[in-house]
Amino acid sequence: LGAVGGRTPSPTVTMATSAVRATIAVPRASARPAPRTGKKHVARDVRQRAKSESPNGAKPRALISVSDKTGMTELAEGLNALGYEVVSTGGSAKAISDVGVEVTSVDQITSFPEMLDGRVKTLHPAVHGGILARRDLETHVDAVKKHDIGYIDVVAVNLYPFRETVAGGGDFAKCVENIDIGGPAMIRAAAKNHPFVYVLVDTADYTPLIDHIKSEPSPEDDLKFRKKLAWKAYQHCASYDSVVSEYLWGEIGEGQPAPELCVPMSLSETLRYGENPHQPAAVYTDDSLSESSGMGVGRAKQHHGKEMSYNNYLDAEAAFSCVSDFPAEDPTCVIVKHTNPCGVASASGSDGDILEAYRQAVRADPISAFGGIVAFNCEFTEEMARELREFRSPTDDETRMFYEIVIAPSYTKEGLEVLKGKSKNLRILEANPRTPSSTLRQVGGGWLQQSSDSLLPEDIHWEVVSETHPTHEQYEALKFAWRCVKHTKSNAITVATQGRLLGMGSGQPNRVNSVRIALEKAGDEAEGSVLASDAFFPFAWGDSVEKACQAGVKAIAHPGGSMRDQDAIDCCNKYGVALLTTGHRHFRH
Repeated sequence: LGAVGGRTPSPTVTMATSAVRATIAVPRASARPAPRTGKKHVARDVRQRAKSESPNGAKPRALISVSDKTGMTELAEGLNALGYEVVSTGGSAKAISDVGVEVTSVDQITSFPEMLDGRVKTLHPAVHGGILARRDLETHVDAVKKHDIGYIDVVAVNLYPFRETVAGGGDFAKCVENIDIGGPAMIRAAAKNHPFVYVLVDTADYTPLIDHIKSEPSPEDDLKFRKKLAWKAYQHCASYDSVVSEYLWGEIGEGQPAPELCVPMSLSETLRYGENPHQPAAVYTDDSLSESSGMGVGRAKQHHGKEMSYNNYLDAEAAFSCVSDFPAEDPTCVIVKHTNPCGVASASGSDGDILEAYRQAVRADPISAFGGIVAFNCEFTEEMARELREFRSPTDDETRMFYEIVIAPSYTKEGLEVLKGKSKNLRILEANPRTPSSTLRQVGGGWLQQSSDSLLPEDIHWEVVSETHPTHEQYEALKFAWRCVKHTKSNAITVATQGRLLGMGSGQPNRVNSVRIALEKAGDEAEGSVLASDAFFPFAWGDSVEKACQAGVKAIAHPGGSMRDQDAIDCCNKYGVALLTTGHRHFRH
């Protein structure tokens, strides 16, 4: 897109990596010499290129063969009115003929019938010669004259619905049968010869093409338009092939990383800026099969408020992924600031009341919650909306809480209308939880891929290693704290009671500082609380474990695995604190 797009975000992207070559491929300069001038080259202006009359006297031709027939008949009528002969295949030809446009079938051009159940229709020199022939090269002109081949000046093709077939549960044979062969061949041929052939793969380009030809553009404007269509054509094929490749690797890969990886993406929105105003930014939707469910923050529906920013997306993702880890039968509220959960509370810890859970989430850290993102794992009702509108900050009991975003899986009609009244700028998002699969993250010169951290407390074997055993309430509180610590930046510590976060320490270079911060936020409520650590404690005496015990924490959970684990056990035994190991770490960077 560099030739036509400048710094504008690409509408679609296929991100490719290779674990085999460990290199990034870049376009090479063409080995073909620049077109020469002289008696063997015939110059044509833009109007002749747009409707290039074939050497054998045929009318300019447009080949239309599409699976998605949206706008197809209107395109055929428009081109026919401009003097083009319309060539088509199968169902496309019939639909075009039914609206009164004369159609030439492909087999009339090739003098060869469709065969192999339609697998071979357009793979013929009479088609590809007409697409690929350069009108400015005398040897090409002579060749098409000799073989009585007519130029094809417009190619409108979109491909068999492979992705939809896979997403619809088609078996292997059906999916393979929906891998298009002739379509990509025509698209690539037309895009390669774009100075003479308009190539259409997007129904949104049908009307602009008709208008473009009618406008009799300058050669410069015409070439720019053609280049853009050519880019879109190659990107369309690349995205299509990446989905086919993903599907086939899923059949044979046995869960291993693919030797080469392509991820198709489509531009969703150009953002005002990135993390900072001097950074241009955009958001793309992931069109890979693994994301075919269309769930997650990247596919969220915005009901209200200002446009989303780069940081809004990051914070909304952090909040919604955290709240989605809590059981749907236990309505929960999560408040996030700078991607860290500063307030979390569940109805189970608030007498079954989601309204009180919201209040408790704010009270965990009302200063951080102000200007944060509020997420729920349950339907958002009118009562919840009124509570969010009117609840005052616990810092002064006067200031109404301000938020950037509210996100939930669904809203009642009344709840949505009341919430809109809180602020014209409040972003209201509706999203479905993303099914865990894998994540990609860029580093300089490469990408890191890993499976999603989908481990839940119910999946873990909790082992009591201290003399003191936790009570049922403490064990439930530890599971709650463990869900919270999983979504907190390392080094991460959470202090909680059953169903309520009291304080958290995040992102500190050493664990003891995270413990100190979490305990400070918990304040007097640290007495009788529980504590979870995302990784093991390297030291105990005079360090993280002892400080927690001295603050009144009654149960601690950590992964275990330190060479000084026994020190942590001995320390907890001294203070009568229950210590549990999980065998699993939850680092988050």
